[in-house]
Amino acid sequence: MDTMKSLGELGMGSRLKRISDLCMRTIQQAYDRYQIDFDPYLFPAYHSIAKMNSTTNTELWETLQTTQPAVTQTINKLLVKELIEISSDSDDKRKKKISLSEKGSELYSRVQPIWRAMDHAVKKYTQTPANSLIEHLDQFESVIKSGEFLETIVENMDHQKEVIITSYDPRYSKVFYDLNIEWLETYFYVEDYDREVLSNPETYILDPGGHIFFAVENDEAIGTVALMKAEKGIYELSKMAVRTDQIGKKIGQQLMQYCIDFAKQHDIKKLILYSNTKLENAIYIYRKYGFIEIDQEVEVPYERSNIKMELIF
Repeated sequence: MDTMKSLGELGMGSRLKRISDLCMRTIQQAYDRYQIDFDPYLFPAYHSIAKMNSTTNTELWETLQTTQPAVTQTINKLLVKELIEISSDSDDKRKKKISLSEKGSELYSRVQPIWRAMDHAVKKYTQTPANSLIEHLDQFESVIKSGEFLETIVENMDHQKEVIITSYDPRYSKVFYDLNIEWLETYFYVEDYDREVLSNPETYILDPGGHIFFAVENDEAIGTVALMKAEKGIYELSKMAVRTDQIGKKIGQQLMQYCIDFAKQHDIKKLILYSNTKLENAIYIYRKYGFIEIDQEVEVPYERSNIKMELIF
């Protein structure tokens, strides 16, 4: 006999707690299955920090509507996992700002597919007809205990083609070079400056404070983009290229969105880019994401450039 179940509405609080624990254990199993190192109990705070780009302890507490000690404990756990970083506010040094770290941003991109799979699974089992909340809970608890809930998450994941955005990895240095050279040869020509930068990404991009990201599928890099530091708070969006057999799958847009999110989370004030108006689709995408055309200086890094754009945060 299931005593908790027999209590009906009178045992609602305890019943919700039991189902919550069962659900969390199942979700942890799903993370583990896909080798994602994440604690599901940290989800509300982690997701809120990502969405707000930068927040404070008090703002997070007000947003989550939980206790201050609980928020502090969660922040400490996120710090231990190196998923967030804390810095002083530029206007008020006494105020501490919380934002995702580079590791946290990478993970945030990686968990999107499994979050979608979980969302679809929960909706599948909570949108069925029922005469009462207790009946809904009975049904949901049953599918969790049977393993059907986890199976549904896995099925939903299998139907998605997972593309992960990750930071620079020396394993992909040749891919970074090859993808960009291929793109240049297809649309323009390769300048000496291009070969020099692409052959030495650490020297020209990473060491001065820039970043290189890769779109990776099944451990294979299929697209790339770079944020090259121009000056403090200003980065050039550059070196975006996608493998030809992946064009049309919006990989470039995923890389673009990742760079914009990364910039917001790391207090970058402005992104700039150089392009050519003959790339109509690319210019359309840039405008779609908020870039506007500005005057281009006389001396530019690339001979092929005839348009300069910027996105201010």
